[in-house]
Amino acid sequence: MSSADSSGARTVLDRAADRMLDAGVLERVGIAIASTTLALLIGLGIVAMSGYNPALFANQLIIGAIGSEAAMARTLRLSTLFILTGVAVAVAFRAGVFNIGVQGQFIVGGIATVMPIVWLAPLLPSGPIGGVTLIVIGTTSGIIAGGLYAALPGALKAYAGANEIITTIMLNFIAIGIVGWLVMGWFQDPNAPSTRTEQLPEYVGFPQIVFSSSSFSIIGLGITIAVVILVAIVIERTGFGYDMVTSGHQQSAATYSGVDAKRTIVATMTFSGMVAGLAGAIFVIMITGNFTNPDGISTYGFDAIAVSLLAANNPIGVIPAGLLFGGLDSAGSHIQIHSDVPAQMIDGIVGLVVLFVAAPELFRMAAARTGLGGDDR
Repeated sequence: MSSADSSGARTVLDRAADRMLDAGVLERVGIAIASTTLALLIGLGIVAMSGYNPALFANQLIIGAIGSEAAMARTLRLSTLFILTGVAVAVAFRAGVFNIGVQGQFIVGGIATVMPIVWLAPLLPSGPIGGVTLIVIGTTSGIIAGGLYAALPGALKAYAGANEIITTIMLNFIAIGIVGWLVMGWFQDPNAPSTRTEQLPEYVGFPQIVFSSSSFSIIGLGITIAVVILVAIVIERTGFGYDMVTSGHQQSAATYSGVDAKRTIVATMTFSGMVAGLAGAIFVIMITGNFTNPDGISTYGFDAIAVSLLAANNPIGVIPAGLLFGGLDSAGSHIQIHSDVPAQMIDGIVGLVVLFVAAPELFRMAAARTGLGGDDR
C-alpha cells in the first residue's frame, strides 16, 4: 500500500473515530436501535434461507417477549438479573478494572443469602415481620459475601500485580466447585429428591404485585432500578466515584493527586462484587426459593459482560440493555417450545444482535485507547 493510500485510510478512520467519540447519548441510542433492527433483519433472512417461516418466527419472537402476562413476567424476571449483573460488570469496567468473575460472585451471594435464612428461620417469628427480617439478613449476607469474594482478585491486582482477568475467571470455577460441593453435602436438604438446599419458608419472599407469576415480583425490579440509580450517583457525583475511575485508568495520576490507587482498586472490585451478590440474593429470594447445584444455574454473570458492553459501561444504559437481553432470552425460550426452529439458530440470532450492537462501542473503545481521531483527547 502506498503512503498516499495509507494516509487516506488513516484520514477515514480518524473521521469515523471522531464521529463515534463525539456521539451524544441520543445518537448512541439511535445507533443501538438501528444495529438491533439490522441484526434481526439479517437473522430473519437466515431463518428464511434455512427453510423456516420468517414471519412466523418474528411473530413468535414478539409473543415470547411481551405477548402475554406470563411472557412479560418472564422477560422482566430475566431482565432484573441481567440489569443487576450488568451493573456489577459496568462498575468495574468503568473504572478500568475487568471483573470477569461476576458469575462466581453471583453464586457466592446466592448461597450466602439462602443459608442464614434457613438457619435463622426457626429462631424468628413467622409471618410478615419475620419474613422481612430474614430477607434483610439474607440479602445483607449475600451482598457482603459477593463483595468479599470480589475483593480477593482486587487485592491480588493492586498489591501483587496479578491480572484480574485471569484471577476472576479462575475464581468463577472455584465458586462453582466449592458451592456445588456444599450443596451436595453439608447444605443439602435431606428430604429433597434433587441436589439443593432446604426451601426458604413461604413467608420469605417478595409480594406478588401487578403480575401473578410466582417467580417474579415488581418489588425485585424496583429494588434493581433503585440500585442502578444509586450506583450511577456514586460513580458520577461522589469523590469515591471520581477516585475509582481515576485509579483504574490513570493510576500514576491518581497517586500523584493523593489518592491511594491500590486501595481504591480493591474498593472498586468490592463495590462491583456487592452488586453481584445482591443479584444472587434476589435470584434465590424472588425466583428459586432455594439454591441448587451451581452447574445448572444460567450464566447471568457471563452474559452481563455483553450487557455492560451494549450499555457502554453506563449504569443507566444497562437498564435498556438488560431489557433487550431479557426479552431475547424470554423469546428464545418461547420459540424453542412453540416453533420448530432449532435452538442453535435462535442462539445465533441473539449473537448477531449482540455483535451488531456491540460493534460501535468496541470501535469507540478502540479509538479512545489507540488515539484515533483528529483531535487530541
